[in-house]
Amino acid sequence: MEGFITWFMNTIGQYISPEWSVFLVSMIPLIEERGGLLLARMLGIPMWRAIVFCVLGNILPIPFILLFIKKIFHWMADHHMSRVVEKMEEKARKNKPKIDRYGALGLILFVGIPLPGTGAWTGALVAALFDMDLKRASISILLGILLAAVIMTAVSYGALGQVM
Repeated sequence: MEGFITWFMNTIGQYISPEWSVFLVSMIPLIEERGGLLLARMLGIPMWRAIVFCVLGNILPIPFILLFIKKIFHWMADHHMSRVVEKMEEKARKNKPKIDRYGALGLILFVGIPLPGTGAWTGALVAALFDMDLKRASISILLGILLAAVIMTAVSYGALGQVM
């Protein structure tokens, strides 16, 4: 992640404000809010301002994933990108039992606990592909994003943030 953040700041980041850099990084799959908050700390953005930009950046793609990912996958499969679709569907299938075991709480924890391969994008992908109730999935993902914000703010701006 550090390499990506360095690349981002040396290319795109030099043309936009630090806050918009954090917002955009928080929208990127797999990096998401976690990377955004680390970047915010590195750029010296005040904690509360960083949280707002990161949470908003992480939330923005979620409704589109929940509503349109199946249509996008069908289009991709029709346009010779079925391998990509298969890999993403396999990732969703692999993570479904983790979420199914605890229902909405499982989705909150899956999105909120910063582990490799978890996060809002993957949580929304699983929710959409397996036809979870849209309202319940949206609320669970939002709560997961807020949980991730608490955890990553503690990491970035808390005790570990003082070492960075």
